[in-house]
Amino acid sequence: MTAKTVGHADVFESLRHEVEGCTRCPLHDSRTQVVFGSGNPAADLFFVGEAPGAEEDRSGVPFVGRSGRLLERMLETIGISRQEVFISNVVKCRPPENRDPSSLEIETCSPYLERQIELVEPRVICSLGNFATRLLSGEKRGITQIHGVPRKIQIGSLDTTLFPLFHPAAALRSPAYASGLEGDFARIPELLGSPEGE
Repeated sequence: MTAKTVGHADVFESLRHEVEGCTRCPLHDSRTQVVFGSGNPAADLFFVGEAPGAEEDRSGVPFVGRSGRLLERMLETIGISRQEVFISNVVKCRPPENRDPSSLEIETCSPYLERQIELVEPRVICSLGNFATRLLSGEKRGITQIHGVPRKIQIGSLDTTLFPLFHPAAALRSPAYASGLEGDFARIPELLGSPEGE
């Protein structure tokens, strides 16, 4: 265990307990369980998706369906295992029928994500798709325009690098997005290797 892990373990578990009991927005009425996030709480690489789907709602773990399997394969191509990274979502409960999360749901849940990021202290955050990218970058432009372009951001008290990527679900539907995701993924080791990112 690193000093970073030991120092944050109790606080991280306290946050998990708080999130798992959350009733701040209507999504708590329809969820099976909260999907807090999973992985290494001292990770250098942090992935942020949109919201849990049906499989995630059942298992309590993010990215366990087809998108998750693709994400794991992409990680393998750069020599990183799922256990080495942290994976979370913009909202922690599944929107009914897998609809898009509402602005109220995002606004209500985003402080949890911010706190997770502050505790993990990743060097690089990969936002997957439009919802995560717009929330973390403040950009209105879509992911097709800004994917693969790293930028410095501040999350709470943490200065870090945001690296927008196509969502794996989009890559499963479109060969063009799949190619873009693969090309962008290949740059992650370079970003992790540089303290300043780009």
